[in-house]
Amino acid sequence: MPGFVGAVQIITMGSSAVFHIGDVFQINPISNSKTFAGAGSFNTGDQIRVTNEYSATNTYDSDGVDQPMLFNL
Repeated sequence: MPGFVGAVQIITMGSSAVFHIGDVFQINPISNSKTFAGAGSFNTGDQIRVTNEYSATNTYDSDGVDQPMLFNL
């Protein structure tokens, strides 16, 4: 069912964001990323103590594509 939309102000949108107004059949946001982080990198909370005597993050990736996005249209 169509609707009437008044003024819309968009301040900012991310690079893989989707914005739509009205009827929609299919929305396909396409984005990919790879994150490398060392020991204790994603800890959240209050008063966290992390002691790492030795930390090394292996960023070597032998394959060319982890998950293909070819058919994500």
